Amino acid sequence: MKSYLSEVFKRKDLLIYLVKSGLKAEHRNSYLGYFWWLLDPLLNVLVYYFLVVIILQRSEENYPVFLVIGLVVWRLISSSINSSAKSILRYSSIINQVYIPKVIFPIAFVLSQLFNFLFGLGVAAVFLILYGIIPGWEIIFLPVIIMITMVFLLALGFFLGYINVFVRDIDNILTYVIRIFFYASPIIWVGGRLPDKYSWAVEYNPIAIIVESYRDILMYNSSPNWIGLGVILILSVAVIIYMVIHYSKNEHKIIKAF
Repeated sequence: MKSYLSEVFKRKDLLIYLVKSGLKAEHRNSYLGYFWWLLDPLLNVLVYYFLVVIILQRSEENYPVFLVIGLVVWRLISSSINSSAKSILRYSSIINQVYIPKVIFPIAFVLSQLFNFLFGLGVAAVFLILYGIIPGWEIIFLPVIIMITMVFLLALGFFLGYINVFVRDIDNILTYVIRIFFYASPIIWVGGRLPDKYSWAVEYNPIAIIVESYRDILMYNSSPNWIGLGVILILSVAVIIYMVIHYSKNEHKIIKAF
């Protein structure tokens, strides 16, 4: 495992290149280019605000702020899961020509989505200002929650990136699984609205815990659910360690699968 990790660190230049190329490719044929990093969360807020407030006539105090934070965090999670799951397959031609530690590819795609997320946080900051919401001292926890989110996404990326090489149907199934988690998490609705028998969908849902943690420190001036975040971090680190060991021992199988 140590030799494998040292090989990964030696390829840091490649990792940086993959992140940059991924960012450029995302809006390569777009007239607005990187402006979409700001426009995308704004348009999502308008769509779901129209659905929930105008059509369903349901709203909460400062609902647009609630909505933009949830959608920005969700975009990071869903985009990272989708892209990292396809990451190894996307570079199959390179993998067949030269040896590269395969964990580099999920890492690159998750990091590229982090840049988009930072722009989304800028949009969320604008909404906080417009609605007169000033985060309290709990804002100092923001880097910690971002770190936990990234560890969680890397764990999923390592696992899905590997499995998807051998079971290509995972990519199709993942679309529906992500959609289920979108509606099972308080992205556009308040968690307390669920009946008691379905409250577990929020209490034990890692995505719900992460999303609510961002709202706690940015919007509600309260400490996040440290117990839930701690469990997510521990399990994610365990998965990452296991997957790195698994990659180091089974990367030859990936090449054969192509």
